[in-house]
Amino acid sequence: MTDHTRPDAVDRAAGIDPDGPTFALRERRPEYLEGAEACRVSTLHPDEDLGLSPDLRAAVAHRVARTAGRDALLAQYPKPNDAALTALAMGDTPEDTKLAALARHTDMIASAPGQSDASDLETLRHAGFTVAQIVALSELLAFVCFQIRVAHGLALMEMPS
Repeated sequence: MTDHTRPDAVDRAAGIDPDGPTFALRERRPEYLEGAEACRVSTLHPDEDLGLSPDLRAAVAHRVARTAGRDALLAQYPKPNDAALTALAMGDTPEDTKLAALARHTDMIASAPGQSDASDLETLRHAGFTVAQIVALSELLAFVCFQIRVAHGLALMEMPS
C-alpha cells in the first residue's frame, strides 16, 4: 500500500477495531483505501481551492456529518472559528444570503438528493457561486454522504452477532 496510514478516516468514523476482522478485510482492498483517502483530501484540501476555503469546506462537511449521528465522524470536521461558518456547520441558517443558499442546498443533498434538479444549482449560481465552485461543493457533499454510508455499513459489521 502506498501513502496510506491506518486507521484511516473511514475506520475512525465506523469505530473499526484495528485488531479486528473488518479492519483486516479492508486491508485486502488497498486501491479502495487509497481512493477513499484521495477523495477525502481532494474535496477538503484541494490543490486549487477555487475560493472555497478549508474552513468553508469543513463547515459544509460538518453540517452533513451531523445527520449521521456518529460522533467519530463529526469529530473529523471541526467547527470553524468564524461565526457565520459555525452557524453553517451547526445546522443553523446563516444570515449571509450566499451561505444561507449553501445551507439549504447542503440540507437537501444530505437528506433527499433525488429531489434536486437544475434549478437548485441555478439557485447557487444566483447566490454567487461559480460553476466550478458548485462542482467542487457537489464533490464534497457526495464524498461526505458516501463516507456516512460506508461508515454505517462497516460499523454494522463490527457489531457482535
